[in-house]
Amino acid sequence: MLGALIALGVLVAVQLLGHYIVQGLHLPVPGVLFGIGLMLIGLIYYKKLPQALTRVAQFLLAHLMLLFIPSVVGIMTQFELIASEWLPFMLACIVATAVTMVATAATFRYMLRKQSNHLNRSSEHGDG
Repeated sequence: MLGALIALGVLVAVQLLGHYIVQGLHLPVPGVLFGIGLMLIGLIYYKKLPQALTRVAQFLLAHLMLLFIPSVVGIMTQFELIASEWLPFMLACIVATAVTMVATAATFRYMLRKQSNHLNRSSEHGDG
């Protein structure tokens, strides 16, 4: 339990650190995105994913829909504006979804190739 609390604390701390760095340097990126980059760099340096962080991340992903509630409420409070500007809103949603799907597919394909190459090299050397 303590490990999960520490892992959750690390996630929040990295997010806040990213937010403060972006604000301090006046960078045109979301602080959360910068924080995720910092987390990635830290995990690459650490060279493994801690078990507690894995459990916390899996829990958050399993309950991801709850994290969308504030966004949905925000959209509903701006219903008049969205109704008057529905075309740009819909286009932005469609383009963002398409870009996300393409990026996800490209990343998945890259990782499958990398895994396949690693497995081929391992079997050639008799490691597998």
